[in-house]
Amino acid sequence: MSAKNPIISNLVHQLYSSHHGWLYAWLRKKLGCQHIAADLAHDTFVRLMVAGKAPLPEQSRAYLTQIAKGLVVDLYRRRRLELAYQEWLLQLPLVDAPSPEDQAIVLQSLIQLDQVLDQLPRKVRQAFLLSRFDGFTYSEIAVQLGVSVAAVRKYMLKAAQACMGL
Repeated sequence: MSAKNPIISNLVHQLYSSHHGWLYAWLRKKLGCQHIAADLAHDTFVRLMVAGKAPLPEQSRAYLTQIAKGLVVDLYRRRRLELAYQEWLLQLPLVDAPSPEDQAIVLQSLIQLDQVLDQLPRKVRQAFLLSRFDGFTYSEIAVQLGVSVAAVRKYMLKAAQACMGL
């Protein structure tokens, strides 16, 4: 993958040459796995290319670290989702368990949903989760969040609109 702007491509190449080693070492120490650290270090620079912008030289390490931290958070969030889904699957009778292909599709959908929900304001996300996963009514959600039922309706509409893009 390459950036459309050759100046950005050159800047990212320079950043990669100058900072990949320490970023990889930092991630390896943080994660305890050289393979995942290598993947995330690579993904950090891919994000720079996709974003089409590069930090000022004096901000390079802080900028790269911020991107890498976000990728680590995403990794842990994905692992938590996978573990929760696997635990749910273990509770199913064997005859009701979805095929490995269906499991992969569901897990990918859960990861996408989690990413969408993570972008929503806190109360919108909470309202959606309370409604869809905990079975709360709009009135119960309003009490829980300390807002009006009309606000809950707006939150749910906003969450539904965000999920429609999946």
